[in-house]
Amino acid sequence: MNNGLFSNRNLFWLIVLATATSMASALYLQYVVGLVVCPLCLTQRVFFVAAGTIAFLAALHNPGNIGRRIYAFLGLLMTAGGIGFAGRHIWLQYLPPEEVPACGPSLEYMLETLPFAETFKVLLMGDGNCAETLWTLLGLSIPELAMGVFVFMAFAFLALLMRK
Repeated sequence: MNNGLFSNRNLFWLIVLATATSMASALYLQYVVGLVVCPLCLTQRVFFVAAGTIAFLAALHNPGNIGRRIYAFLGLLMTAGGIGFAGRHIWLQYLPPEEVPACGPSLEYMLETLPFAETFKVLLMGDGNCAETLWTLLGLSIPELAMGVFVFMAFAFLALLMRK
């Protein structure tokens, strides 16, 4: 299926479109709506950009079978990371209030005062700020929506990886 609507290149472009839409939505919610970005949201953004960049390079390159599989495998790794962090974020949001970890300082403050390893640990684990559901669409929180996009991207990368 290298020709037509679902060609390899078009699937890579579709992943780029999903990434661009996700990032544009995240930036809109941050800068227009005024939502504060929690550590796990920031981490998920990194995985979106990484997967989208891989798909963008693959779409430009339009590689043969081996190259397509390499790009798809790398993209699948990035989406797996995004799924993991979105899953952790969703788990934090569904914790009973008494089990939610304490809220930490802002990311800017942590970067200025804490060692990078400690800041990185907070980014990976999240804190009480991540447990708040500040905005929903059709009853889904931001990390639940992100999970849906990551799963879509993972299936697209998997399809590209498995094609003959």
